[in-house]
Amino acid sequence: MDQKKIDRINEFARRVKAGEVLSSAELAERDALRKEYIASVKASLTAHLDNTYLLEPDGTKRRLQKKP
Repeated sequence: MDQKKIDRINEFARRVKAGEVLSSAELAERDALRKEYIASVKASLTAHLDNTYLLEPDGTKRRLQKKP
């Protein structure tokens, strides 16, 4: 997600916090940007965990397993 989109999310947050009412189009845009941001964070975390290894007491390394 690029910085322009994050700035737009923050702009909406500042406007709502200031007591301004967003139009329905702005609410839809904000919701879409939020979903995209959450998906981006989840993908980043998943990629990070996919490259994480556990070091066993005997010195061997094993990858984290996904829970069923």
